[in-house]
Amino acid sequence: MNYFTIKPPAELASCVRYFWVLEGEASTHRPYVHRSMADGCAELVFHYNGIFDEVIKDRQADKSFSAGLAAPSQYFRSFSIEQNFGIFGVYLYPFAITQLFSIAATDVKNQMPDLQSLLGREGGKLEERMMLAANNNTRVKIIVEFLKSKMANVKNEKPGIFEVMRYIIHTHGVVKVDDLADKCFLSTRQFERNFKQFSGFNPKLFSRIIRFQRALQAYDNKGKSLSDIAYDCGYYDQSHFIQEFKEFSGHNPKEYFSGTSGSTTWRD
Repeated sequence: MNYFTIKPPAELASCVRYFWVLEGEASTHRPYVHRSMADGCAELVFHYNGIFDEVIKDRQADKSFSAGLAAPSQYFRSFSIEQNFGIFGVYLYPFAITQLFSIAATDVKNQMPDLQSLLGREGGKLEERMMLAANNNTRVKIIVEFLKSKMANVKNEKPGIFEVMRYIIHTHGVVKVDDLADKCFLSTRQFERNFKQFSGFNPKLFSRIIRFQRALQAYDNKGKSLSDIAYDCGYYDQSHFIQEFKEFSGHNPKEYFSGTSGSTTWRD
């Protein structure tokens, strides 16, 4: 398994957190199963080698898109593939959905629209170029060019809300939500309405999802106990941490952090 990230150019850093690549081997005898978990951010995803099946109820499978948007989600999903694969991703701040595609995050939250449904003919052309690119360096150039053209038309709307979202993300969701409206000089009701439009969720749920994402990163520190992880991530007790982790990942944290869940193969 090969996973790595690429830093975006400075002019895209306001909407793109990073680019990422995941490549691996799989077969009918040894399929690869990937679980996407709750995430307050969004990402553009391009399957340039192989297409995953989404595993749905009763072990049925439905073909996923070859390219599309994974919108902010409070749910987890499972995907599988039985051939070698390669994926290029663009990890976005949630408000980038509105900035780049002129749609409210609430309209696509918990969804995964394909690129042509999202962008029409423009999406089809972008998908074709990304799929036919000779390598990932070329894919970076193609997507940077595309995103720069989109950013050129961006209007600086609700910058206070955007900064609050960045603040929640970079403080890992450990914030007092009641104090956030003051940062935007808005009433609580107006703040929550604007926040939901650009993130898809109310501030409290968004913060919970971001805090959960922070907990996932603790997998890289094998020396921590579940109690330490819960405390470091701002959970008030271990039982609360376990309950929330199950809600957003489908796993008991003990299973996940032991490396036996199957959801950490790409990390190992």
